[in-house]
Amino acid sequence: MVEMLASYVAGQWYTAPDEGTLVLDASTSEPVARVSTTGLDTRAMVDHARRAGGPALRRLTFQQRAAALKELATYLDANKATYHELSLATGATRRDGTGDIDGGIGTTFVFSSRAKRELPDGYVLTDGDVEPIGKGGTFVGQHVYTSLPGVALQINAFNFPVWGMLEKLAPAVLADVPSIVKPATQTAYLTAAVIRDIIASGALPEGAVQFVCGGVGDLLDHLGGEDVIAFTGSASTAAVLRANHAVTARAARFNAETDSLNCSILGPDATVGTPEFDLYVKEVSREITTKAGQRCTCIRRALVPESMVDEVTAGLRARLDKVVVGNPRNETVTMGALVSLHQRDEVRDAVTALMRATEVVYGDPMSVNPVDADPERGAFMAPVVLLATGDRPEPHEVEAFGPVTTLIPYSAPADLGALAARGGGSLVGSILSHDPDFVRAVVAGAAPYHGRLLILDRDCAAGSTGHGTPMPQLVHGGPGRAGGGEELGGMRAVKHFMQHTALEGSPAVIAALGGGS
Repeated sequence: MVEMLASYVAGQWYTAPDEGTLVLDASTSEPVARVSTTGLDTRAMVDHARRAGGPALRRLTFQQRAAALKELATYLDANKATYHELSLATGATRRDGTGDIDGGIGTTFVFSSRAKRELPDGYVLTDGDVEPIGKGGTFVGQHVYTSLPGVALQINAFNFPVWGMLEKLAPAVLADVPSIVKPATQTAYLTAAVIRDIIASGALPEGAVQFVCGGVGDLLDHLGGEDVIAFTGSASTAAVLRANHAVTARAARFNAETDSLNCSILGPDATVGTPEFDLYVKEVSREITTKAGQRCTCIRRALVPESMVDEVTAGLRARLDKVVVGNPRNETVTMGALVSLHQRDEVRDAVTALMRATEVVYGDPMSVNPVDADPERGAFMAPVVLLATGDRPEPHEVEAFGPVTTLIPYSAPADLGALAARGGGSLVGSILSHDPDFVRAVVAGAAPYHGRLLILDRDCAAGSTGHGTPMPQLVHGGPGRAGGGEELGGMRAVKHFMQHTALEGSPAVIAALGGGS
């Protein structure tokens, strides 16, 4: 019998009594786990978070919370071999798993070390300088951040079952807000393994973390103005959540990081033979093959000068010809499966929609010969490169969330700001050029539509983490279609889980509140 994954509710493990939803191995379609929340007491979860988890966290200073995160990350790091084995069932290669698992643990370490350096050994975080208000200096104002008495509900996507959880959990812990973790069903078994170790570690007080393995049911009915909903996933699901009464009527705080049609721009100076041209081809190839293209930061639109379309296509073909698609348990495989057969079919449908405005210049979305796997039972797809053939909207509106990118020619640098903006708002864009004047002009036009811009050239390539990798030190999020929210960004992320309040009073009283900026 396939294991029914348990939820962690009010200090107890809860297993649903029904058959639940069967989750399959992405490469073999063999059963991995079952998922259900039938009978789950969501009210008990929220009450436990508010009455046990929150108060326990708020008894700790910022420095004590930072130490707890370090202890947690150390514990998870010692147990990560188990996570890596489970990750293979998601279709991820071992290299993909490193970005998710080691990346998530590393992010927890970063938040711990940044908090140790930047946050006070107290409970209140002051913001900015004291503002004189009254005459004679006897009445002043001060902005502060304080802990919310509510709960953070994190609803995560299937593509990063470890990193997606930990990058939200770490700042929430530092902000003294207990978390309820709800992973995507397709990869919930990997998140569940990490959650079990988080509880077993004892690094966090009881109630600081709870786990919903399945649907959220009526959980949102219990959330209000002191609670936070942190969502990662599709723009359509974000719209549904944003319209919930918990947000619209009771003012629960809502942060969304959603899929986006990210672009990468090749500068006219980056001709064949320059380091920037080679970097461009490498970045686009890597983005659509890492996690089989299932990253919300993936390059969906490759903007290239009209005069270099053939050269870029040839460069991509040469690199993609070396990609080995198949079961990630085979060490020769460099690109694994999509997360499910359903996801593969969705990507194929998206490619069909895109082909109304493009032609295929590399790959076949309907044909693949995977290594050590049955192409009918595994969710495999070969890399596909499309070329836009006219000025139609599809490349700027339809996202194929898989190993797919569209080459979009541009005729003049002056067109790039408007072209980038047609994506409707993106998590990340990149510019590959060694011409500072070109870069300056593109940044001015494109920055308002992006949460992050990578400017990649020969001078920084060796130290760059690449187009698609968010770092905990910098903001992750974006405007418009990308969700309009922010995650990460060092201590900025911690403040997202706190209340910003203006205090007024005498200088002595305000100073006595302590804290640090």
